[in-house]
Amino acid sequence: MGLFDRLRGRGRGGSVRGGDGSRRGTLDRGSHKGDLSHLEQFVATRRGVEGYVEPRTAVTETTIVLVAADGEWTRRRIDGPEIARRLSRDLAIPVYDAQVTGYPQRMRDWDKNHRPPTTR
Repeated sequence: MGLFDRLRGRGRGGSVRGGDGSRRGTLDRGSHKGDLSHLEQFVATRRGVEGYVEPRTAVTETTIVLVAADGEWTRRRIDGPEIARRLSRDLAIPVYDAQVTGYPQRMRDWDKNHRPPTTR
């Protein structure tokens, strides 16, 4: 079983089975292999990456934000918090609950310094 097979933990389709076995849906699509590949690539090409798990909402599936040491960040869908923890173990990065810890200041600083110029 490959890394993607272990991390996906679900069948085909956009909804994910809840803890009670019921199908739970959102207006968002579920994660796919490209999302996981992007996350792996981000970690492999940056230093000091940490993960911040964002909870599933009525509109979006669970997401993970990866933040590098310089504040550069990326967000992708993931099939639940347990998959985020497994991903963090496999990629050897720390992972936090974004609702509990919030986001690091370096992420906001990076955004401020990398905004596209406004046209007026």
